[in-house]
Amino acid sequence: MKIGIIGAGNIGGNLTRRLTALGHDVSVANSRGPQTLTALAEETGATPVPVEEAARGAELVVVTVPLKAIPNLPSGLFDEAADGAVVVDTGNYYPQRDGKIAGIEDEGLTESRWTAQQLGHPVVKAFNGTYAQDLLDRHRPVGAPDRLALPVAADDASAKQVVRDLIDELGFDTVDAGSLDDSWRQQPGTPVYGFQEGTEAVTKALGEASPERTADFRA
Repeated sequence: MKIGIIGAGNIGGNLTRRLTALGHDVSVANSRGPQTLTALAEETGATPVPVEEAARGAELVVVTVPLKAIPNLPSGLFDEAADGAVVVDTGNYYPQRDGKIAGIEDEGLTESRWTAQQLGHPVVKAFNGTYAQDLLDRHRPVGAPDRLALPVAADDASAKQVVRDLIDELGFDTVDAGSLDDSWRQQPGTPVYGFQEGTEAVTKALGEASPERTADFRA
């Protein structure tokens, strides 16, 4: 699969490592320019590109940047992506870092619903509560008793399935966390956020979530 990754921090960098190891054609971009990604490219075989080119021809694009940076991404970012391209949002709202985002706090949008509006493209919420190191160290074959499960939320069932299949290939189970309007269940401060357990426990944790944001996640 041709995959674009926008953001080369902990999650973006480790997804680049794992996805190239699995044989995917990965282009990776960050805000500082492709010249800063030489080491990652040499390590993985990924292609460093400007942000404007990260989605070019991509069947799947991972957006893994701070929420405050989302509105500053180039317009028309997905214009040259493959038809039906799936966009994955790994983002979390941290007011101490992002400042107050009125759409999330005052209008009650989930983080990924707000992100989808800013991008002008539907998104699948995944990897937002995943420890980056787990992507390298905790992947397991199907059926392994210690295989971790990750929640995945989206409005489009086919896009969600693409992401769930990719996560399975990465070595993790998945739990259907509903639509983007349900994705508050996996936002920071909920029981499933950073939860390193299997399918049954993750399903239970999603069900125990409260829609009330804790003080740490309000501006």
